[in-house]
Amino acid sequence: MTKAQVRPKGRIEVSPRAIASLVHEAVISSYGIVGTVPKDLPTEIVDALAGGSRRGIVVQVRDGKIIIDLYVVVEYGTRIAAVARSAMNVVKYTVEKALGIPVAEVNVHVAGIRVSDTD
Repeated sequence: MTKAQVRPKGRIEVSPRAIASLVHEAVISSYGIVGTVPKDLPTEIVDALAGGSRRGIVVQVRDGKIIIDLYVVVEYGTRIAAVARSAMNVVKYTVEKALGIPVAEVNVHVAGIRVSDTD
């Protein structure tokens, strides 16, 4: 049997939750990102939370492409556009490298800004 005649014995599926775990690890290591927060969270709660949650990462798979929405808290004093762009690139690279599936979109939504103590 030649290589062209080999039939796959099954298929591999990666759940959106597993992809979100990859995304979380990539995004929290990005410069200027304090953490993620759940989508549509009231402002006072966003202020109280500063990361540690995998909520705030929405992963959809459509037509073999991945669409990721990130809801992040950014550190005060950083350039928000640069931080968001960096997070987009890191997440896209990490997911494509790990899965070999193209990432169509990474949308970054800045849900809040955290001011750290200067003590």
